[in-house]
Amino acid sequence: MHWSILVIFMLIGLGLAEGRLPDAYPGRSWWVYWLVGLLTAALFFASLLAHELAHAVVARRNKVAVDDIVLWLLGGVARLRSEASTPAAELRIAGVGPLVSLALAVGFALAGWLVGTAAGPGLASEALMWLAVINLLLALFNSVPAAPLDGGRLLRAFLWWRTGDRARATAGAAAAGRGFGWFLLLFGLLLFARGDVVGGLWLVMIAWFLIAAATAEGQQAQLRAVLAGVPVRHAMTPSPVTVPAGLIIAALLADPRYRHSAFPVIGDDGRSPVGLLTLSAAGRVAERQREVTRVREVMVPRSEVTVVGPDDQLAEVLPQMLAGGGQRALVVDESGSLVGIVASSDISRTVSWLMTAPAKGRPHRGGGPRDMP
Repeated sequence: MHWSILVIFMLIGLGLAEGRLPDAYPGRSWWVYWLVGLLTAALFFASLLAHELAHAVVARRNKVAVDDIVLWLLGGVARLRSEASTPAAELRIAGVGPLVSLALAVGFALAGWLVGTAAGPGLASEALMWLAVINLLLALFNSVPAAPLDGGRLLRAFLWWRTGDRARATAGAAAAGRGFGWFLLLFGLLLFARGDVVGGLWLVMIAWFLIAAATAEGQQAQLRAVLAGVPVRHAMTPSPVTVPAGLIIAALLADPRYRHSAFPVIGDDGRSPVGLLTLSAAGRVAERQREVTRVREVMVPRSEVTVVGPDDQLAEVLPQMLAGGGQRALVVDESGSLVGIVASSDISRTVSWLMTAPAKGRPHRGGGPRDMP
């Protein structure tokens, strides 16, 4: 939960407690309005969480790893470690979110009707109806065919199915996202000019986010197209300098061999990586603790590091690295032994070479190291 959701939480509570609820049912105590308003705001965020959990559950059922779910100022996002393997999987993952929001809208509307019928119209039925409307709007807005909204994912699944080209489909959805973002931006500025400062600024914020996110997706699609068919072994640093997990930090910092920015950490078997150590992390250990602190205590464990195979496609590995928040990936063979390390700088150099090298010198799909200079 990002701290920025407190802003929306209080705005929703304030709008209900000082606006909609007193206007609809005057005469109650102020604390009753605030209690109902804050409870309604909490249920709204529970609805957002249900929407994102649906994405996460369906993603995992389609063998797409999920790093986490973040609720923030403009809603929520389930951060996927990789992408769907087929258009059908993309359709399922993207489509379930709006469906859950629509189901919640129906459920809240039914609950509001039942409460209003049983106890008469009141604050409870009003809050439930508000939740029904807001979930319906959430479902409709997310269904707009523009990246990065769920509708943009649905559009990408359709274009992917029609063209068979995921990168081209992503570029199309990103273009639609930028167009929709500019439309909202202009509409927000129009509202602002007409005196609706809050509504105008809110639309401008949403538009800015859509344009930025869609642009990033478009750039990633171009990058994936450049890297199509290039395996990890073409970009990785083979046989990198490694660090034993039991090595003392003081010994590491005193050894001139360890002058790189990061090192794979090897376990007791001497071949399998158990984590990744950055020189900056080692340097942050207090001097008085360096003689008693071992590498395994300050390394990033393997479970939090991207691990790939030498024949995996760079176009697939890069999103994993970005989603995991890391700048490096460990490369292991089928037996689990370390064979290399690939950093974002390695991928950048590979992209630069691919964009400048003659076409006949570029690696073929599935080609081996001999295809590279």
